[in-house]
Amino acid sequence: MPTASDPVNYTLRCLNHGGHLFEVTCRVDVPDPQGQVFTLPAWIPGSYLVRDFARNIVRIEAQQGARGVAVTKLDKSTWRCAPADGPLVVRIEVYAHDLSVRGAWLDDRRAFFNGTSVFLLPRGLEDRRCELEIEPPRGDGFGDWQVETTMPAVDVDAQGYGRYAAADYDELIDHPVEIGPQDTVDFDVAGVPHRFAVSGRHDADLDRVAADLARICTVHVDLFGRPPPMSRYLFTGLATGDGYGGLEHRASTALMFRRADLPRRGEHDRVDEGYRRLLGLCSHEYFHTWNVKRIRPAAFTPYELSAEAYTRLLWVFEGITSYYDDLALRRAGVIDDAAYLELLAQTITRVQRGAGRQVQSIAESSFDAWIKFYKPDENTPNAVVSYYAKGALVALALDLTIRRGTAGERSLDDVMRALWQRHGLTGEGVAEDGFERLAAEVSGLDLDAFFARTVRGTSELPLKALLSDVGVLVEWRPATSGADPGGTGKASGDRRAWLGATLATVEGRLQLGTLTTGSPAQQAGLSAGDELVALDGLKITPATLDALLGRRRPGDRVEVTAFRRDELIRRDVTLGAAPLDTCVLTADADAEPARLAARRAWLQP
Repeated sequence: MPTASDPVNYTLRCLNHGGHLFEVTCRVDVPDPQGQVFTLPAWIPGSYLVRDFARNIVRIEAQQGARGVAVTKLDKSTWRCAPADGPLVVRIEVYAHDLSVRGAWLDDRRAFFNGTSVFLLPRGLEDRRCELEIEPPRGDGFGDWQVETTMPAVDVDAQGYGRYAAADYDELIDHPVEIGPQDTVDFDVAGVPHRFAVSGRHDADLDRVAADLARICTVHVDLFGRPPPMSRYLFTGLATGDGYGGLEHRASTALMFRRADLPRRGEHDRVDEGYRRLLGLCSHEYFHTWNVKRIRPAAFTPYELSAEAYTRLLWVFEGITSYYDDLALRRAGVIDDAAYLELLAQTITRVQRGAGRQVQSIAESSFDAWIKFYKPDENTPNAVVSYYAKGALVALALDLTIRRGTAGERSLDDVMRALWQRHGLTGEGVAEDGFERLAAEVSGLDLDAFFARTVRGTSELPLKALLSDVGVLVEWRPATSGADPGGTGKASGDRRAWLGATLATVEGRLQLGTLTTGSPAQQAGLSAGDELVALDGLKITPATLDALLGRRRPGDRVEVTAFRRDELIRRDVTLGAAPLDTCVLTADADAEPARLAARRAWLQP
């Protein structure tokens, strides 16, 4: 006889590879006698935008035995079944064609899903144990497919098909599943098995990836303390031509990256820009195992996935993570001081080039992520600051401020360890002022003014003085082109002519993107979306614009001809001087021993 304590049972199968359809059933043995209500999350933890996953449900039906049960939709993501006095099975078909780390994907080469996209929640049974049956694909051509997930297996075959279990719905949706042909490599971190699994074509040296990740992951584990908080960990990655992204989970991460970023066999210890980017992505998501998956803001404890959950602390969870992701590469010895300082200078450059840093604080950016950061438009750089990038710089400033104020006795590392002990191990959410109070407590410093300026204000960060404490020189130069990321090069007195707008090629046409607030282009009356045609009567192409501007000097007046929609316009633009917004950091070879020691303690503790 079914009982009220029986688990909620799910099955998932690939219904139509060409049509990108999963079939998912949910069985509730003792449904609500008033009519069982089912709902699907509107957003996924780690990505703060309401995505309305229910829009991908193309069919829903319910049965009790052989009898059909009426299903009534209550709102965009909620359904009620008519009362049933026995086991109730709800069946949905889900369109899975979101090639990202956030949703679900199915074709004849790969299947992938996050639980938030495919698993209905029977309301009132959030804490009930869940069991999932993953069926093997039907038909020919799938013999080399295998299942990769960290969801605990109960009874599975050699390829991973079969029954899995989760303690509750929250755990069920926190183990993404990758199914398809995959290459895997295993490694150990602090006694815990780890795996890196890649789908998609590649020619990678996976043994090298494993060796480098083992060093990086060990740095994070040692920061928070052993043992790590999971029994195993999985990196799943899709190698593509130009993809990039990651999403953290309690014991795994789903990644997308350029196949060219993977190291090739025979490259030995070479860490080029692409591989450095990949390792930084892996490092970022792994740090989240502690910082946001277990150390959470009170607003996410528990998650409310039907609507926005507001907090001003995303800078703590994403910005601090963005600080430690590249820092761990240096501490692990995967890159050297110069390479790390290049990465840090590029982050400083990205923040400096956005006028939004003077308009919005990172606390405001955190709170408004739902409507601003994840919904960018052409004016976003002028109005919004990234709680990732500026948050990382605030973390850097806080780290160096604590080191300065305590003569090196304390650092941000100590704050993070205390955060783990106080909130990660206990599950107690971090109050909106909780991080600031804990940082002051651990450091013994009065940090009120620091947080008022850097977190709740829009003041420029005192990075030059703080980096000087650790023997790092800060220099500024103009960008050499729109593709110049900063981090390298020499300061120069030459200031090229500057239009003050980003450019994009759309269907072969050169269009204006973001116009920097107060820039020459904006002051002349040009607008985002204008199609540039000519400069002083000479045709403009993506290949010739830089050369034409290169022959002008700041202060020169030029006539820009453009199409605004289907109307030809002409604007006289007085070119400005390219701003000194590109950062270069170098280790000061002449720094006194105390500063050299402080730099070693920071980068190689």
